[in-house]
Amino acid sequence: VPALHQLYYDPNIENKNLAQKWLMQAQVSPQAWQFCWVLLRPEKVPEIQYFGASALHTKISRYWGDIPAEQYDTLKTQLFSQIARFASGSKIVLTRLCVALASLALNMMPEVWPGAVSEMVHMFQEEGGEVDGRARCLALLELLTVLPEEFQTSRLPQYRNIRAWCRRCIPIFVIKRGSDVLRVSALMKTDSCPQSVLLFSIRALLEQVEHWQSFLALVNMIMFCTGIPGHYPVNIYSRKSTKNACYQRDDIMSFEAEKQAVYLQVYRPVYFQLVDVLLHKAQFPTDEEYASWSSDEKEQFRIYRVDISDTLMYVYEMLGAELLSNLYDKLGRLLTNTEQTTTWQHTEALLYGFQSIAETIDVNYSDVIPGLIGLIPRININNIQLADTVMFTIGALAEWLADHPVMLSSVLPLVLQALGNPDLSVSSVSTLKKICRECKYDLPPYATNIVAVSQEVLIKQIHKTSQCMWLMQALGFLLSALPVEEILRNLHSLITPYIQQLEKLSEETPNPSNKLAIIHILGLLSNLFTTLDITKQEEESGENAPPIKSAPPQTGPNPVVVVLQQVFALIQTVLSKWLNDSQVVEAVCAIFEKSVKTLLHDFAPMVSQLSEMLGQMYSTIPQASALDLTRQMVHIFASETNHFPPIKALFELVTSVTLTIFQQGPRDHPDIVDSFMQLQAQALKRKPDLFLSESLDVKAVFHCGLLSLKFPEAPTVKSTCFFFTELIPHCADIPPVGQVVQEDGKLLLLAVLEAIGGQSSRSLMDQFAEVLFCLNKHCFALLTVWLKEALRSPGFPSSRVSDDQKDTFSQQVLRERVNKRRVKDIVKEFTLVCRGLHGTEYAADY
Repeated sequence: VPALHQLYYDPNIENKNLAQKWLMQAQVSPQAWQFCWVLLRPEKVPEIQYFGASALHTKISRYWGDIPAEQYDTLKTQLFSQIARFASGSKIVLTRLCVALASLALNMMPEVWPGAVSEMVHMFQEEGGEVDGRARCLALLELLTVLPEEFQTSRLPQYRNIRAWCRRCIPIFVIKRGSDVLRVSALMKTDSCPQSVLLFSIRALLEQVEHWQSFLALVNMIMFCTGIPGHYPVNIYSRKSTKNACYQRDDIMSFEAEKQAVYLQVYRPVYFQLVDVLLHKAQFPTDEEYASWSSDEKEQFRIYRVDISDTLMYVYEMLGAELLSNLYDKLGRLLTNTEQTTTWQHTEALLYGFQSIAETIDVNYSDVIPGLIGLIPRININNIQLADTVMFTIGALAEWLADHPVMLSSVLPLVLQALGNPDLSVSSVSTLKKICRECKYDLPPYATNIVAVSQEVLIKQIHKTSQCMWLMQALGFLLSALPVEEILRNLHSLITPYIQQLEKLSEETPNPSNKLAIIHILGLLSNLFTTLDITKQEEESGENAPPIKSAPPQTGPNPVVVVLQQVFALIQTVLSKWLNDSQVVEAVCAIFEKSVKTLLHDFAPMVSQLSEMLGQMYSTIPQASALDLTRQMVHIFASETNHFPPIKALFELVTSVTLTIFQQGPRDHPDIVDSFMQLQAQALKRKPDLFLSESLDVKAVFHCGLLSLKFPEAPTVKSTCFFFTELIPHCADIPPVGQVVQEDGKLLLLAVLEAIGGQSSRSLMDQFAEVLFCLNKHCFALLTVWLKEALRSPGFPSSRVSDDQKDTFSQQVLRERVNKRRVKDIVKEFTLVCRGLHGTEYAADY
């Protein structure tokens, strides 16, 4: 005891070290068998009791051979007694005692104590004594938690057949796949003992029918423990159980159909109990308690509910439609029983269960969804959390509503009403967007109301920027299903206030405030045009399927084009004042880029004027966003005869301007270099004739690529490699390309070899391997000579590779003109040698 006091309380570090050394010797001495029980007496402080328990564990785990067999039962009885006493005492002492008993059990199983786990469960189930039922359960769960952990670190004799005694004695453990490590899966932990409350069995249990009843009895007891009041993460703690549920599902499903049916029937009650547990623990606390939580605690609770949601999905795969029926029955009784008072938390948890399943599983076949939709309007939505879940549940059922449009009238008013509540911003807007996307051809009767409510909340600025953008996307989906004249009428009503505001802003002197307003308006327009697509038709689900609803046939110009033409001059005015600001330029380009992507060839009427504007923009102040938009234009319109002249002129202009940037030093413009390389690759892919132009300096573009390969930014290097893999195949059919590769191809090979030799990240080796493969496939004779000359240089591409290794690499590459995957493997192997990493653990883990 004096030594312990010295260890814990003496401020002198030397005294502490001496005490620790003496105590470690005492712990392994024969006398430890006597003094450990003395140190565990009730009058001792927890620190001293803890040392006694630790000494006991040390003797059992490391000196088992010193214990006479006739003393096993006495030792076991003493440990049970001590654990029962500390079940309501010091947690740290209880844990060490449980570890000691676990070690005792592992040393006695299976020969001496074959029914260890069953006896433990029985001992802690017995009534009577001074220990209440709750403490007994928690002590048992602590024991079951540390048992597999102790097994993992114990020094058991090698001769033991682990799986044999697992199946006989410990059917309630989870065996980690691919090893003999035993683990207990913990779903929840209680406040006074961070302990397991749910255990999943294993395939071994499935094969041992005689253990089922014992297992189910244990699960029932554990489920009872979950009734302990408390909410995560304030007064309970958790470990995820999703993987364990998944493992058990996989175990059951791995059996043949006949056994599956039997096992599913046996486990069905367990899984329904699990659902009750999950939904109980998913419930929110009282409003007062929740308001007292910190933001971090609220976020942890949200994540915890996501884990529960994941687990419910796995459970659904076991129980199927019966689970939905079970949830529906409970919700129905809750909402129709006027005699009992129910809390909003209970209703919200049941809805959360529906939402969790409907978000990931196709519930279109379920016969309870109509009833659920009918129940939702009966919910007394008097709480933000409940309202949020109602919204998300409706959103999760959007696909079902598309197949049952008659039910839209039941839920759409709730969504539109929620749009006006800033606290429901995310849930209401995302739900409306889902409905407008999935049900757009059934929404024309509601369109006027939806547009009116949306306009109102946008004008009042109820929502944050991101939700405003979602709302515009929702309206784009909605308008897509209307006749052109109605689209134009709604568009006029919707965007006129913003156009007027933009006109006013364009007249003001640029400042940070009006810049944000301009970007916001441009963002609203681009998000609206992203989804407003009158040409897109729904694909039929099969040859014999009935025609799927689609938009009515349209005539005349595309409404988006009409609007863009009307505001084009205004956008040019805005640009003239903000051309120096990359964010404004990017916002302008985004409007046209998203419109081009959505409209495709319907954008044709604007090709000429947009090409001209882009050329002016890029010539004045080059920016990457203009190059990206040019790439989209090249992708869609370069192959069309009518639009080739303006596209060709634009491509040549931006190429010429970018070449000037390279001459001046491109290092300060990695974004422009990246976008430029992507543009050149796209031109080669879609319209290689662009490289036949006398106005295009192919040799200069090639050398820009060589410079770009040495940039440190990985995206830029990837884009450049893509450019070269598109360029090299045209050696034969585009004379300027053939000439530059003939003259300067060796420089490209040297750049690639330098990168492989260690100048570039290992993550880019696949891209460099593709360039090497292209050279081998299309320039084999030249590559043979270049490789020989390049690898002849001493120390190139790395001083770590020998001449023999370089010869081997060269021969391997030249042999592979068909198998690209093989070339990638060769390059990866060679780069490890060049970097001195070949055969290292670091290389293997990369």
